Amino acid sequence: MLKKYNLIYFLLLFLLIVSFDANAQKKIWNEIKFKSPNILIILADDMGQGDMGFLGSKKIRTPNLNKLASEGIYCNNAYVSASVCAPSRAGLLTGRQPQRFGFEHNLPKWDKSMANTPESHGLKMGELTIADHLKNVGYETAIIGKWHLGEMDVHHPNNRGFNYFCGMIGGAHPYFPEKGNNSIQRNGVVINKFSSPYLTDFFTDEGVKWIQEHKKKPWFLFMSYNAPHTPLQAKEEDLALFSNINDKGRKTYAAMVYSLDRGIGRLIKTLKKQGQLENTLIVFLSDNGGATTNHSWRGVFSGAKGNMREGGIHIPMLWYWKGVLKSGRTDAVVSSLDLLPTFLAAANAQPIEAYDGKEKKKHPRIYDGYNILPVLQGKENAQVRRFFWRLQGQSCVLDGKDKFIRLTHRPAQYFRPFEDLGERNDLSEQHSEKFLELYKMLMHWESELPTYPSFFTSPYWIKASAENYDDYIPVPEPEYPNP
Repeated sequence: MLKKYNLIYFLLLFLLIVSFDANAQKKIWNEIKFKSPNILIILADDMGQGDMGFLGSKKIRTPNLNKLASEGIYCNNAYVSASVCAPSRAGLLTGRQPQRFGFEHNLPKWDKSMANTPESHGLKMGELTIADHLKNVGYETAIIGKWHLGEMDVHHPNNRGFNYFCGMIGGAHPYFPEKGNNSIQRNGVVINKFSSPYLTDFFTDEGVKWIQEHKKKPWFLFMSYNAPHTPLQAKEEDLALFSNINDKGRKTYAAMVYSLDRGIGRLIKTLKKQGQLENTLIVFLSDNGGATTNHSWRGVFSGAKGNMREGGIHIPMLWYWKGVLKSGRTDAVVSSLDLLPTFLAAANAQPIEAYDGKEKKKHPRIYDGYNILPVLQGKENAQVRRFFWRLQGQSCVLDGKDKFIRLTHRPAQYFRPFEDLGERNDLSEQHSEKFLELYKMLMHWESELPTYPSFFTSPYWIKASAENYDDYIPVPEPEYPNP
């Protein structure tokens, strides 16, 4: 009889513990339970802040992005974790500032003269991607397009959480791939047959096909387009749509953006046809600000890709999830680092347990983003945010409304970008105490970084960055006054 009562007591205690854990889990995710949605990231490459119709462009046509903006929510103050492609993508996929694991620079091609090993020349093993976390809770995962996070087998997307990969491992590719003369692959096998002759259309074809083939399980698809990154190449029929643009480079850029927008429309149309749109969480963003080399327009912002002015790190971001997120605009400060925790919250999942450090110095892995679903639903105001950046001798901190930039080629600068969008009013002398406070804040962050950069950018990019130093000088008028 005593054994019987002991068994009943044990079962009651077990149920109480399970109930407590369930309640704790429920509280962590803001007492919301979602039906695990499909998740779609659409990433543009080097897209200017002003190069969409809904953001003021009068000549570049983006009807599908305009519609997504009208039905979803536009984040007016969105940032990325780096102002160039590779570290920005590393931050986006890991939810961690890339400086935490030595991924600070764009990836030059590795050779034997370099001090680091080929394995450390990319996204380090042990760093977990969004695909790792979602795959762990039953998601099918795919990336289509640009990788740019390392070329060794240990870096390959198929070894970093993605069941499926179609695209290029490097950072750029001609837009008219040729048989026997291209580096486009599908799960490690080079492709020599393309469903469309133009690369942006081909990537869209692949995305449409993958969505059509995955209906039974929740999925995560990363449409990692390389458009409108250089080389500037577009289809003749797309160029013909922009005869009203006289500048040849700007016309080609407009045609490339139009092709990207057309692809986004096809993806959304496929989701509707498959009956999946209502349960798909979509986010669109650019990996960094517009580049000076691709004829993009940064709107009212100073600076461009490769530097710490708003034109390099402040990017367009759209979210859509029918019936869950509100439509309109939010001025909350958000980041590409927020994608990972937001996706996990939507999927009712915890991150895979992971640690930084070695042996006795191990500590739980730090993630730098927030679950912003309550902000996107209009239920919470955003917290005051603090972000740090470092690249090629430049470093920066954004602390609430205050921004400090430390440079190698001229004195440090202090702005309030939400009041001074073009960063034309340097407050370093006017507010010297705050200037010094921000300086110390940045120095403290750098002193606590756990690792040295694993690699440095190539001399080409250092030279290009030096040539772009003039982007730190605000211009009185935008390059394209009638964009």
